[in-house]
Amino acid sequence: MLDPTSMGAVSALLSTMAASMATEAGKRGWESLGALARRITGREVPAPVGAGERDELAAALAGAAADDPEYARALGVLFRTAPVRVRPTEVPRRLPATVRFFTDRRLPLKQLDKEAGRKADGLPRVAVVYGPAGIGTSAVPIHWGSRNAHRFPDGQLYLDLRAGGGLDAPAALRRFLRALGVDDKDVPPAAEDRIDLFRTLVADRRLLVVLDHARSAAQVGPLLTGAPGVFTVVVARRPLAGLDAVPVPVGPLDAKDARSLLGDLTGLRWRGDEAAVLQDILDRCGGYPHALRTAAASLDLAREPGPDGGAPPLGLPAAGDLDPVRAAVDGAYRALPADAARLHRLLALHPWPAIGPAQAAATAEITETEAERLLGTLAERGLLETRDGVRYHHRPLVRQHAEALAAQEDRPAGCAAAVARTVTWALRLAVPADRAALPERWHLGPLYGLLPPGPYDGPRAALGVLDCELPTLVAAVSAAEAYGDHDSVWQLCEALWAVQLKAGRHEEVLPALRAGVRAARALAPGADGAPGPEVSGGPAGVRARMHTQLALALTEQGAGHFAEAEEELRDAARAASSAGHRLGQATAVETLGLLRLRQWRYAEALELFEEADAVLVTVPEGGEGRGDVPRARALLERHRGRALRGLGRYDEATRWLEQALEFFRTADDYNAARALTDLGEVCGEAGRPEEARARFEEAAGLLGDGGAGYHLIRLRELRETVEGDGER
Repeated sequence: MLDPTSMGAVSALLSTMAASMATEAGKRGWESLGALARRITGREVPAPVGAGERDELAAALAGAAADDPEYARALGVLFRTAPVRVRPTEVPRRLPATVRFFTDRRLPLKQLDKEAGRKADGLPRVAVVYGPAGIGTSAVPIHWGSRNAHRFPDGQLYLDLRAGGGLDAPAALRRFLRALGVDDKDVPPAAEDRIDLFRTLVADRRLLVVLDHARSAAQVGPLLTGAPGVFTVVVARRPLAGLDAVPVPVGPLDAKDARSLLGDLTGLRWRGDEAAVLQDILDRCGGYPHALRTAAASLDLAREPGPDGGAPPLGLPAAGDLDPVRAAVDGAYRALPADAARLHRLLALHPWPAIGPAQAAATAEITETEAERLLGTLAERGLLETRDGVRYHHRPLVRQHAEALAAQEDRPAGCAAAVARTVTWALRLAVPADRAALPERWHLGPLYGLLPPGPYDGPRAALGVLDCELPTLVAAVSAAEAYGDHDSVWQLCEALWAVQLKAGRHEEVLPALRAGVRAARALAPGADGAPGPEVSGGPAGVRARMHTQLALALTEQGAGHFAEAEEELRDAARAASSAGHRLGQATAVETLGLLRLRQWRYAEALELFEEADAVLVTVPEGGEGRGDVPRARALLERHRGRALRGLGRYDEATRWLEQALEFFRTADDYNAARALTDLGEVCGEAGRPEEARARFEEAAGLLGDGGAGYHLIRLRELRETVEGDGER
């Protein structure tokens, strides 16, 4: 076991525990550490924020452990029960497949060869490949990486930074850490800790990292590393100011290579009439690979006679009227059947991250079978892209072209109706899944009482659907907001609660939840119950729910977001109070108390839990939400026990935890196990090891059938610790 009197070891413990609060057991371990810090110092110690404060606290704890064997033993318990980070050994192979008939690009490939093979000198190996849309910038590092896979035995990481409307550095780091084998629950909440972990994991690896569609140096800077074996290739439209990287420009193909690529794509020879058709395409495409590929995909139609017997090869405008890529896209669109053209326009009204047949069918009011066929047609013509043949997406330039056409041909009313149908589809998918994934919680949205149960075998299956469709659901929130549909915005946000709470997708839903708060403010600008949606608590009740949900997500982002989370919770409590929605008010106050536990401010937490309970007892018999009150009060009893434990008031803590346990024993094994674990830790700290061991054993028995990962491991370690105490 690590030495609890070593400042370095204790500092490492603090860092590990701070980074492990994505799990319920991790949060409990953090609370235990705060309680110990209070015992050692004899005063309330604020939870440390950042490496500097952690080191300062570590010095105090290690010093106390050196002076007092009892404190050393208590720290030893935390060492044994802290989550163990297993170094990931996964070798990621995330590079997409290279394109068929990759042509030319000798100079850019040579420049990448040179930077990758440069002698290590302490500087990061970084290149920025840049050029206009459709020129083939993404294809260059993908092809180079495929050809040089042997150089990178430890893997290849690829990330499209425009995914989900644009990834910031912390979100990108989460994806990279997951690709490297780090479990979701072990991804640190703070950006600086993610950077440290990423750079530690790749320090001795030979790894290729491709960052596609980068916007700025600030976006990619935290993803760079000086590790000698890591080569990072950034792809952008232009050189990024402030990024120290080897510039690798990509321009149009020369005439010879463009001609070669077009011949490979079409299988035609430059003879007779074929030569005239190919030359026309070549002239219009200007050496842009994407334009050549799009034009080649439509060539079979272009060679057929036009309605007047003439032969417009691609239906393109005169050469020079548009840039080559847009010209090719326009030609491919003009050659589409009417039903495919309409679907193409309507799907382009919002930047959906992934489009499946069900979504497309709802958008265009067609059957899923028809939608599947038309999606395939659009992919064949180069207007949609797909990696799995099931879900599709647009290139930005292609989507912008189709969106402009929709404004002309479908008119604003038709466009708004199509987006509304897509949002409604998303809402009807999310609400039943959310209800099935978390059936015990209370709801505000009217669809929870109107829609039939979804086709789910149980909560796990429903949660899986929400997790899979999460990027599309977040995009649906954005679409609803863009079209001024405030009601759909907040209802979609409410339906993200289960995937936020149970799957831990706080970071992914954060943009949607911010939109939810904006929508709620638009519905209830003064939080005074102004006319609005027909829901429990009116629009002010909606506002309270949105503020609370956003606050929870902010809390899970780490200490840097705690102040904003507190502001949101106070807004939620005021809104719910003005609406007379007692359950919403109590939930906001309770959540603020949980934030105080995270901050090790136990006395304030206790006061907030008491305040929340005082609100709950005012809900009248038969009143709105009365059926949810007993469970809510039991949760508050458990929270009181946790706060009292942090204050060292063990007898009172035991009494409240026993009351909570009595309620949960009858219907909720998971929360019963949580209460039992809390009771065991209280008993252990109060010098009652036999009672503590019995509580831990009972908790493990309740969790054993369903599995609870780290919680079970922690229970085993806690049980072994008190067994050791009992032998002394």
